[in-house]
Amino acid sequence: MQAKNTSFLSAVLILFIITCPAYAYYEVIDLGTLGGAHSGARFINDNGQIVGWARNSSGNQHACLFDSTGNGDNIDLGTLGGNESGAHCINNAGQIVGGASDISSNGRACLFDPTGGGVNIDLGTLEGGNFSAAMSINDSSQIAGWSHYGSLRRACLFDPAGSGDNINLGSLWVDDSEAHSINNNGQIVGWADVRVQPPIVGLSFNACLFDPSGEGYNEGLGSLGLTNSCAYSINDNGQIVGYANVSYGYLDSRQHACLFVPGPNIDLGTTGIFENSEALCINDNGQIVGNVFNKTSWVEPDIYRACLFDSTGGGANIDLNTIIDPSLGWTLTGAYCINNNGWIVGSGINPDGDIHAFLLTPEPSTILLLGFSGLTILRRRKSS
Repeated sequence: MQAKNTSFLSAVLILFIITCPAYAYYEVIDLGTLGGAHSGARFINDNGQIVGWARNSSGNQHACLFDSTGNGDNIDLGTLGGNESGAHCINNAGQIVGGASDISSNGRACLFDPTGGGVNIDLGTLEGGNFSAAMSINDSSQIAGWSHYGSLRRACLFDPAGSGDNINLGSLWVDDSEAHSINNNGQIVGWADVRVQPPIVGLSFNACLFDPSGEGYNEGLGSLGLTNSCAYSINDNGQIVGYANVSYGYLDSRQHACLFVPGPNIDLGTTGIFENSEALCINDNGQIVGNVFNKTSWVEPDIYRACLFDSTGGGANIDLNTIIDPSLGWTLTGAYCINNNGWIVGSGINPDGDIHAFLLTPEPSTILLLGFSGLTILRRRKSS
């Protein structure tokens, strides 16, 4: 009887796959703006709260807490007295960080008031700096980013109280660095300048795992055979993604999304006609999103498409435009974050031709399909 039930479920699953539209896997929600023309989503937490930037009716770019339903009840997070701001990250407690201009038009790392009440906190800089930005905040309120340090730019662990007890995380040499992501274990990644050895002498930069104490025990994460690389995201399992340059022959190199692992790093490749790529986020399930792109000419913009990467490096990467309904008229140009529920945010060109923040969520048909598939697999395991 159990075998018959399994066979019946398998038949239903096959019929469902045949009759379902092949493209309609994710719903696209337009997250709107703050009254202006354009917006972009940069991060989504596990509660579905989304932050980024949006233009207001005056045309200024402001940090924004988006209404995830797409109904337009977006919250303007304000600035530090200047005209511009942007939010880069929101943790699961709803704390939001990014950068905002002050009354002197200096860009400063900022802890935003999530109510939009304007009680924003200037997180300051390192000694001798005027500019800084907070790029990531974990669930323990640890904030990582970068700050000017005299004439240098340095990775920084910010004092969340805004009291100025910020920590210079150093570099891999004596030059610049930036931190882009901090996980819930306090691990921090980004990039740092390195000294290139002969026969080519000079500076380059490598993806870097920073010593959070500021003692300088930073670890270069290597590349994909050439010198330059950058880490953008680290999950709670310590998996790190970003990009690295790869060689395509004499004096010809390209940028590929990269999974940084002990031993040889994994080239995540590209998809379709695109020659370059970058991985911008990895969730705790190992799902990776980012962009694929082609460089054009200096008079024309580069062409970008949002991408879901095959974490094995096997090349089964998916242009996210191929798993939405094409009749919606969207072009998804960048995927910036994927949360642990598999929800994806980024920016794209909407049917009106405007650049808007978007949210991708699995459609009910996709959830049902996965449910049937999981149930069938479970029954097979029990019967074996």
